[in-house]
Amino acid sequence: MNSIRVRIGVLGLALLAGLSAPTTGAAAAETAPAPTVEEQRLDRAVPQEILRRSGFDAPATKFARDLDAAHSYAQARRVVLREGRALWRLAVDRAQGRGPAGGDLSRDDDRPLYWARLSMTREVRTWEPAFGLSDARRAALLDLLERTSRGQTDIRHPHGDGVRRILVTGFDPFTLDRDIRISNPSGATALALDGTVIETADGPARVETALFPVRWRDFTDGTVERTLRPYLRQVDLFTTVSQGRVGRFDIERTNGAWRGGFGDNENVGRTETIPVADPASQPQWTTTTLPYADIVAADTGRFPVYDNTSVTEIPAGGTQAVVRPDGPTPGSTARAGGGGDYLSNEIAYRATLLRDRLGLHGSLPGGHVHTPVLQFGAGNTDPATGSVTDPEFVRNRLDIIAQVRTILKVAADSPVTS
Repeated sequence: MNSIRVRIGVLGLALLAGLSAPTTGAAAAETAPAPTVEEQRLDRAVPQEILRRSGFDAPATKFARDLDAAHSYAQARRVVLREGRALWRLAVDRAQGRGPAGGDLSRDDDRPLYWARLSMTREVRTWEPAFGLSDARRAALLDLLERTSRGQTDIRHPHGDGVRRILVTGFDPFTLDRDIRISNPSGATALALDGTVIETADGPARVETALFPVRWRDFTDGTVERTLRPYLRQVDLFTTVSQGRVGRFDIERTNGAWRGGFGDNENVGRTETIPVADPASQPQWTTTTLPYADIVAADTGRFPVYDNTSVTEIPAGGTQAVVRPDGPTPGSTARAGGGGDYLSNEIAYRATLLRDRLGLHGSLPGGHVHTPVLQFGAGNTDPATGSVTDPEFVRNRLDIIAQVRTILKVAADSPVTS
């Protein structure tokens, strides 16, 4: 970014915390907060290389300039709304081959969107305009930027008969302190499939997608329910998608109401029952209604696909957690769904619980698909010295995207599993 304010602000967190610039006006009693742990990673070499080699450094630079030119909250909100939407469309268009590539990174790469969004959220978070910005208004701008740049406000299924409707979600990259080069194939899939049409036995089906952050706090605040609730009654099929195990796809049969504490993209862990509305009626388990048997039996691509029935539970009357390969037993307490106890399990739990609370369990196919781990080539495994991309890495990602698409077609051609 070229903003002088931002370049100064990110020289060091200690300086930024202690030397916040003064603001004026009654609404400016609060000073701008420091960048988050997630945003601080931006200044490392790999994110900057990814932004430069994709051309996604340009949207962040334009956003900084336009935001600095805003002279009121209303103007700032218009900038955030416009540029958040534009970033999502730019990422989708790039992934689907429209417009310039912007650099030599392959178009299927989800990482430019992730790092560009963080550039923009950091810009808003550290902005100290002359007119003053309250904590509440800053939070509203950040929320608007998050939602628009993730496609959450851009779900546009066709109305009327003749076209079926599929809703798919993906995630940001994560475990970035282990390897900051990481890409998430579920996010790449969302970009590649948004707005596309799959031909099914019952006619064309339009796919709409959205992305979610790897942050516990957003899920606690209800981002999944807020995004999906308006659409679940309208769609014919939905699936949440995330990166799972090495070398395999899993259709997760059962989801558990438990957070296992693994650190998120802000290095925050949560160990607790998944917090939802009306906890008194909250079940310990929810189940997929995806046609898992048909999906597993079909030839969908080069990676094997499994019907994963395993869970971890505390049996009724017990105190110790045990693994149950065939699913939960009556009255048990969840400690991990088939998809584990992290945010992939949580989005599956929340989405399928919402389906059930809307009375759609017997009529709407929906559940969770875990993709294989996206791996670099054999000679490119050292995060400290490796390249941000290689031919095998790209091929793996393209194959995963194509296989998710085929899985969706099989699911759309199959009856509901209730």
